[in-house]
Amino acid sequence: MTDLAEAPARTFDRVNPVTGEVATTAPAATVADANLAAEAAVAAFPAWAALGPNARRAALNKAADALAARADAFVEAMMGEIGATEGWARFNLMLATGMVREAAALTTQIGGEVIPSDKPGCIAMAIREPVGVMLGIAPWNAPIILGVRAIAVPLACGNTVVLKASEQCPRTHSLIAEAFAEALPQGVVQIVTNAPADAGEIVGALIDHPAVRRINFTGSTAVGRIIAKRAAEHLKPVLLELGGKAPLIVLDDADLEEAVKAAAFGAFMNQGQICMSTERIIVVDAVADAFVEKFAAKVGSMPVGDPREGKAPLGAVVDRKTVDHVKSLIDDAVAAGAVQVNGGAAKGVLMPAHVIDKVTPDMKLFRDESFGPVVGIARARDEDHAIELANDTEYGLSAAVFTRDTARGLRVARRIKSGICHVNGPTVHDEAQMPFGGVKASGYGRFGGKAGIDAFTELRWITIETEPGHYPI
Repeated sequence: MTDLAEAPARTFDRVNPVTGEVATTAPAATVADANLAAEAAVAAFPAWAALGPNARRAALNKAADALAARADAFVEAMMGEIGATEGWARFNLMLATGMVREAAALTTQIGGEVIPSDKPGCIAMAIREPVGVMLGIAPWNAPIILGVRAIAVPLACGNTVVLKASEQCPRTHSLIAEAFAEALPQGVVQIVTNAPADAGEIVGALIDHPAVRRINFTGSTAVGRIIAKRAAEHLKPVLLELGGKAPLIVLDDADLEEAVKAAAFGAFMNQGQICMSTERIIVVDAVADAFVEKFAAKVGSMPVGDPREGKAPLGAVVDRKTVDHVKSLIDDAVAAGAVQVNGGAAKGVLMPAHVIDKVTPDMKLFRDESFGPVVGIARARDEDHAIELANDTEYGLSAAVFTRDTARGLRVARRIKSGICHVNGPTVHDEAQMPFGGVKASGYGRFGGKAGIDAFTELRWITIETEPGHYPI
């Protein structure tokens, strides 16, 4: 799409996962539409890049206000498109609005430096400049947070953006684009919504488009690999935030009450459909039985219910495929000797929280990302074994360790191979100013704060000669 008021003739429907009714009818962009969006963004780039930092800051703060003003519409869209609870939708909007304001504050932090030169009379400078058009590809699970994250800091740095919306929440992502369009000059933020069957073709066309200079993607590791390969053909840098299998270690000196609270939140917030979700709880044998007893009681107090009624802490998962995937992981683990502590049959996409004890590394539940309401508990002999289990994964996004000895916690955190690690806190934790991202199969590059400036600017070396030159020839 080149203009939010001009919709392509083709449309597609997004169905409410809870009711089966059509939640949203959205424009189904063609490759031609996607190319027009990129061209509109590149046309808007020179004027936006030329704006002073305080002018960009004012525009972004206005965009934050425009996002906040759409609160009820965001709640309705997220409930309808992905079965979200009202609490999750409003939390998404709160954090996303803060991300825009943090991005606005960064506009005067895009600095450079003067570097001492060995050449007499040479003033050497490192300068950060906008790159051009950014392609942001956002997922459905935290749609306002991750949709805004794909565009806010790139805009603060003077770039223009094409937001490739998720097919599972086109209305939610379109509301973001509408808010930015209200606050920013025409063309600075473009949005492309497409039918699910066209996703590969549309994304490929946008990556290939000469106007698009960099890409950021949040989503699965499998798709991230495809995007990275396609971008590599054009030597275009990519920032990837991908899958996770976050471990939460409970050591023998941990405060079990605090560990239980953090583990329940980390495992089951948004039904476990968060990249940072606690997927593995690794408990040292000495406290394992006591932890499992307390954790089972806590999870047993967290029912699942229709998100439209707002009476239960857990709502719907995004589709029946998620239910089937989670159930297959549970069945495999139980068949191999694991013990189901909490759980029960799903009613459509309303799936209760599942806790599976005595999970071992040979089980799929230990290795495969579930992205649903299940957590496996693995038992470790001691601290070293717990760290070994935590690192026994292809992923490396978030992690946590619980201990009353903070120095011990820091030592353990330093040994865990992850982009993020929290001592005595949950694996689910995000703040706009923090460097967010993973290692290994969880991706590379960092969103957030000054790390985002590095990702979304070009670093140039510029010199000024102030004395006559002396050359050997």
